[in-house]
Amino acid sequence: MAQPTLAVVGATGSVGSVMLELLSSRRNVWGEIRLIASARSAGKTLTCRGERLDVRELTAEAFDGVDVAMFDVPDAVSEHWAPIAVSRGATVVDNSSAFRMRPDVPLVVPEVNREAVHDRPVGIVSSANCTVAAMIIAVSPLHDEYGLRELVLASYQAASGAGQAGVDTLHDQLTKVAGDRLLGGRPGNVRQAVGDDLGPFPAPLALNVVPWSGELADLGWSSEELKLRNESRKILSLPALKVSATCVRVPVVTGHSIAVHAVFAAEVTADGARQVLRNAPGVILVDDPEAGEFPMPIDAVGTDPSWVGRIRRAMDDPRALSFFITGDNMRKGAALNTVQIAELIAAELAKGAPA
Repeated sequence: MAQPTLAVVGATGSVGSVMLELLSSRRNVWGEIRLIASARSAGKTLTCRGERLDVRELTAEAFDGVDVAMFDVPDAVSEHWAPIAVSRGATVVDNSSAFRMRPDVPLVVPEVNREAVHDRPVGIVSSANCTVAAMIIAVSPLHDEYGLRELVLASYQAASGAGQAGVDTLHDQLTKVAGDRLLGGRPGNVRQAVGDDLGPFPAPLALNVVPWSGELADLGWSSEELKLRNESRKILSLPALKVSATCVRVPVVTGHSIAVHAVFAAEVTADGARQVLRNAPGVILVDDPEAGEFPMPIDAVGTDPSWVGRIRRAMDDPRALSFFITGDNMRKGAALNTVQIAELIAAELAKGAPA
């Protein structure tokens, strides 16, 4: 059969632009690629696979003839338009959180549970949260080897996780504080220097860390912290997994990091864990503290794997392991994971049945 038609919904956004880069650099499995965005972006011209493509307005008719549609739009937009795309014949791969916890929608990280993509009763597949995606790629092979029982997590999330507004806010604040070496040494002087330009953050991000990401949920937890718990349980098929997370926003442009304390059913060693991770798909091991080699956002940005290091067996529990993960939240955390899922569906369509 002819190569399937792909739609990119939200093509003009920051993640959409990374999707177009990936579609231009990965093995080509697509026929027509159709770019779709809001009415205010319709008519723009973008480049994908070396072709100049006009952006279409998001309408029901835009999905006619589309086989797979990748969505990177706000939750409410996905909730409204994804079912419409399905009704016009497309399979939707959605990068929002709108459908992730629905029991009739698979939540997929291809390196972990790629087989789940084939069971999609409502025609929608969800791509995991950006922090979850980076973390779960490293946690899953350790679970397979040792049997995961509990996760205690602290995330260090980049400004780009809040969109382009987050990146612009961070750069603007850094400009305001640059050169004044007294800032950060007295209470209130960073707030005074930054002023009211907080952007999408509840406090200044420059010269600071903000222990908050997401919306307020029950009992003081944030929505991002609940995503780490709920999505990890679903992807790993561990509905009773104990997870406690604290999400922190840090003054990094791109690259989410996670400090992981994992408790297993079996005894684990640091060398054994390194061997498991060395052979794990989508993982690069960067673990030589003596040489100053650690997984860090400034090195992981622009790359596809999850970088893992600082691997230590817990001093007080032979079944527990501590380690650190960094991944590019715009690539594997968003665009790449969505593209990978779409490619699995394209392979399925090419064969006429699940692979």
